[in-house]
Amino acid sequence: MQRRASSWVFRRSPSTGTSCAACWTACAGAPSDASRVRSFQPIVPSRASTSHSAPTPRPPPRRLIEHALSLIGRAQHGEPCEAEAARSELAEWRQANPEHESAFETASRYWSATDASALKGSVPLPLGRPARARRRALTALGVAGLAAAMGAGMRWAWLLPIAEYALATGRGQLLGHDLLDGSRIDLAANTTGQVAYYRHRREVRLLAGEMRFDVRPDAGRPFVVVTDWGHVRVLGTVFSVAVRDQRMRVEVAHGRVAVRAVRWNDARFDAPTGSDMVLEASEAVEVDGAGFGRLTHVRAQSVGAWRDGWLVFNGTPLPQAIARWNDYLPRPLRLADSAALRDMRLTGSFPARDPSAFLQNLPDILPVRVVRESGAIVLYPRP
Repeated sequence: MQRRASSWVFRRSPSTGTSCAACWTACAGAPSDASRVRSFQPIVPSRASTSHSAPTPRPPPRRLIEHALSLIGRAQHGEPCEAEAARSELAEWRQANPEHESAFETASRYWSATDASALKGSVPLPLGRPARARRRALTALGVAGLAAAMGAGMRWAWLLPIAEYALATGRGQLLGHDLLDGSRIDLAANTTGQVAYYRHRREVRLLAGEMRFDVRPDAGRPFVVVTDWGHVRVLGTVFSVAVRDQRMRVEVAHGRVAVRAVRWNDARFDAPTGSDMVLEASEAVEVDGAGFGRLTHVRAQSVGAWRDGWLVFNGTPLPQAIARWNDYLPRPLRLADSAALRDMRLTGSFPARDPSAFLQNLPDILPVRVVRESGAIVLYPRP
């Protein structure tokens, strides 16, 4: 009997932050080149010499400084296309009002002061300096320390999620969950994952099982699904991602997604590969430690069909089909060590709520024997 999970675990929900701009069309095929992000360095203006009689300029409002820091943060830590958009927005914003330029200069000093090298030597204190001069230097050092603390706080806050929680289902359970932005995630049986909202992206980490996503577009916060085998980036579409049998499978019902594989070296994560594969509607691909598999086609209605109680297979290798059935079977189904079984492929739609009917009819579909032994169900090739 199919059951539905009724709860999810809330872990943390700090205050919300500022969204950032991004461009899906530019990002879909752009390589993730960190150097493009690091190349942006806030310009710290040189201090003009002024006389003691010159009036002290009024500092810019805090809200403008915070906005400038937000733009600098996006330019420093965003994805390549996001950083480029932030740089353009920052340049236009600075030219719009002299007060904006003043806020940018202040924000740049705050940001740069978080680097220890920026503080080192910024307030020299030679031996024998008069006490009054020393007090001025110490005051300046205190301001620099405050700037460092503020800049470091902004950087730290930018990297932290503003909301984070876990989702999970057990054997035979299904779970539908609406996200904070109006997107929806449906979890298949035996699925675990984590959801995190950042100021510049929405991220779901799929640890095991399968999820179907109906994503609400938000250009300021791209939607990314992360697994050990690859990343899926999308702005608005319906698709599913599954992690089983040491591989990731992505199927698209509507819209399109960009899939990026990751390389593995000696069973350890190495780095993302440099190119994306863009999937259109009714397309699917599998990714394992060796990279991308063959592009295949699927029916849009079959993407996430388990939500309606059906398991759909289309030339699926028997080991992968059995792995899916084990999410619903009360007792695990195993394959005997047989090359013939590993080469078999299963096609058809089966009601997930009736696994016993599947086992009963399987010998009529494939040349196998179903044997119950030692608390498990084992498939053997039929002679």
